Amino acid sequence: MKNIFLSLFLLAILSCKTEKRKWISLQEDVAFLASDSLAGRETGTSEELIAAEYIQKRMQDLGLQAKGNAGTYFQTFTFKPKTDPHSEVQFTAGDSTITGTNVLGYIDNQVEKTIIIGAHYDHLGMGGEGSLYREGEAIHNGADDNASGVSVMLQLAQKLKDSLSGNNYLLMAFSGEEMGLLGSNYFTKNPTIDLSQTNYMINMDMVGRLREDKTLSISGTGTTPIWPQVLNSSNSEFKLVLQESGVGPSDHTSFYLQDIPVLHFFTGQHEDYHKPTDDSEKLNYEGMELISNYIYQIIRELDDSPKLIFKKTKNESEEVPRFKVALGVVPDYLFDGKGMRIDGISEDKPAQKAGLQKGDVVIQLGDSTVVDMMSYMRALSAFEEGNTTKVIVDRKGEQIEVGVKF
Repeated sequence: MKNIFLSLFLLAILSCKTEKRKWISLQEDVAFLASDSLAGRETGTSEELIAAEYIQKRMQDLGLQAKGNAGTYFQTFTFKPKTDPHSEVQFTAGDSTITGTNVLGYIDNQVEKTIIIGAHYDHLGMGGEGSLYREGEAIHNGADDNASGVSVMLQLAQKLKDSLSGNNYLLMAFSGEEMGLLGSNYFTKNPTIDLSQTNYMINMDMVGRLREDKTLSISGTGTTPIWPQVLNSSNSEFKLVLQESGVGPSDHTSFYLQDIPVLHFFTGQHEDYHKPTDDSEKLNYEGMELISNYIYQIIRELDDSPKLIFKKTKNESEEVPRFKVALGVVPDYLFDGKGMRIDGISEDKPAQKAGLQKGDVVIQLGDSTVVDMMSYMRALSAFEEGNTTKVIVDRKGEQIEVGVKF
């Protein structure tokens, strides 16, 4: 009964008797996608499919062409998840346990180059393996992760329609990202466009929490030589943190592996990540608007340019040490000072027990000096469960030493 009501509600808010539809705000899109009624949009659930129908109707209303399978906006894929998280999930033709649904809309400017703009719309449902919540099942609304990216994608579609004509545009809402980039992986192996004509791919994942200092992380900046120049010349608002690697824990990776230049936009980790508290009222909608405008400026800057040249980058994930213990902190991935800044503390973990606080900057772990994220991870990888050591942090200019037991 709930699903029938939601479907009727969806039709009601998107139906329009006139040809011209009003501009739908970022807040409106997020409010629907991150509502309790969608129960966290877990891949393969009826609630995820309702979210897919919402995105489809938004694309229809914007005048985007269907670019899924068989003349629809949907591209479905079926798979059997592996119990081993390090094993590759196998896609199957049938007899599967889960079906995911990508949603694809197209702006055809009848040119050879196509820009792919994507964001995943699935999330963790009631929690499960990916959740950082330890108090039982609860709805994980995923407002920042990643209703924020989908809403910015849809706003970009509104801006690009009948605007910039130097490229075609494929707008994609991916399913299965939380289970291992499944939707984007499937699309790149079963594309509905000619991937060889893809100019570049832009991915928005967690763009809803822009901070007061307007720090914006952009990954993939080494995947074509022109990215740093364009990103800086188009910027008038942000403190940019640029990372060259085209490989990361989001859907742009699937396209990078097909030799396509990519960019991934990200406003940073926070304490509500993968928890039921990632709700719509916590998002910075003005910041999302700034990011949408910035991406539009980047696209406009390159509108008349030739197809971008792809360049391979160093896979930074291959250099990440393996850990036997965890300190129990959420790192501030946007911090560009000396050390590793703590952006959140997990309950009942070594950091909390030692009295570490949000905002502390770890400058020494054991005998190792910490100057950045990589040196922190190398230092942490040296410890095993049961070990004790010291941690020195910079807390508002004062150096504080604490003992930690893993």
